[in-house]
Amino acid sequence: MAANLQKSENVASVLKVFSVLETLSEDDTASLATIAQHAMTSKSTTHRLLQTMVDLGYVTQDPETEKYGLTLKLFSVAARALKQDGDIVQVADAGMGKLSRATGESINLGLLESHDQRVVYVHSYPSVYSLSMKSTIGMRNPLHSTSLGKALLAFRDPSEIEERIAAMELSRRAPNTITDPQVLRDQLALTRSRGFAEEIEESEAGVRCMAVPLLNHLGRSVGAISIAFPIFRFDEARRADYIDLLLATGQEISAALGHVPAQSVPT
Repeated sequence: MAANLQKSENVASVLKVFSVLETLSEDDTASLATIAQHAMTSKSTTHRLLQTMVDLGYVTQDPETEKYGLTLKLFSVAARALKQDGDIVQVADAGMGKLSRATGESINLGLLESHDQRVVYVHSYPSVYSLSMKSTIGMRNPLHSTSLGKALLAFRDPSEIEERIAAMELSRRAPNTITDPQVLRDQLALTRSRGFAEEIEESEAGVRCMAVPLLNHLGRSVGAISIAFPIFRFDEARRADYIDLLLATGQEISAALGHVPAQSVPT
């Protein structure tokens, strides 16, 4: 009984630590009261956790405002985690640069979270235009509402796709967000058949995105890259060009990751 109680307390402590970290990740800096409120912990507990994180070097406190913020030490931990994905950022960078120069729009690289139905943004090229989609490294968006998410999910095992759909909250985020599981399944099937995903005002009003998966030697998605356009700047006459650019870039990066396209059988 005592052992189980200790285990429960340890789990609760870990959950509080990550709740504080996730709260800090959403803002550049935050006060003790704000962090405690968002993390749903008491001020005294939050203060104790923050001081420990400061001592360990993961959090810093501004002496003037007394607000807390994350340090780059946490980023170094995340960077080491990315190493497990075969340095996908490094492999994808050149192709993303080509897309950026060809379109002038925001180019993003996303990875699938293991235990959450979200895509996390790990690398990007900003748009050359002042009015554009702004994405930050570490930003997390739901799979069902993003072209990145659909490109990632479509190239996973059918059993994983169904498990993830069952675990999703298909909440509406923009005018055209998919909220019906069957519509999402149909979109994933379409994405797999044509090799790219598309979304128009599904994640954010006024934004249109296209994405392709990055495949490993098993033909399984390990990442995805996208082009994000403000709707008013999307040139419908160039849609086929954008698709060709994305598909060619995705295939080039996938080849560098070890993917060999299936050969068609002559008839």
